[in-house]
Amino acid sequence: MAQDIRELFKDDKITREEMPKNHQARFLKKLDEALPVSKKSKFGWLQIAASIVVLLGLSFGAFKYFQPVAIEASPQMVDAEAVETKTLGDVSPGLKKVEDYYLASINLELSKMKYTPETKELFDGYLEQLNELDQEYRRLSLDLTESGPSELTVNALIDNLKFRLNLLYRLREQLEQFNASDVDTDEVSQSI
Repeated sequence: MAQDIRELFKDDKITREEMPKNHQARFLKKLDEALPVSKKSKFGWLQIAASIVVLLGLSFGAFKYFQPVAIEASPQMVDAEAVETKTLGDVSPGLKKVEDYYLASINLELSKMKYTPETKELFDGYLEQLNELDQEYRRLSLDLTESGPSELTVNALIDNLKFRLNLLYRLREQLEQFNASDVDTDEVSQSI
């Protein structure tokens, strides 16, 4: 039963029929009846406007998300002169991470601290020491800028950051002890 198609064409056993003249027009008419073209809604422009609003919102959100986060410095840490100096981050990316870690920790500790009129003197003493360490850090940064990176300067800058953070930890401990002693004093006075 299997026949070679080439043999059929050679023998011309296949009859060639022609399509009727309006076959295409009738076919398109039946197609339109079976699958009618839907009319566009009157609110098409609203859909476009909503899409634009969503796109703008996502773009703005992505812009804000990928924008670098600025660490707020306390008033004691702001450099009034704004001299272009090198930092540890200019020496190497690893040192930049160390510097960023310590500066973020210092600023976090400063933001957590709350002082009262009773602890103002203690707080001011520590802030004075922090200010001295900050001035020393600026001097070391200038030294790093002028003479280039050296192991002694880099270690001194890191040690300065460690000293400032440790100083803030000690201040926090003393404030906690002071607050605990105030609570004990209040409890004794209330029981009398």
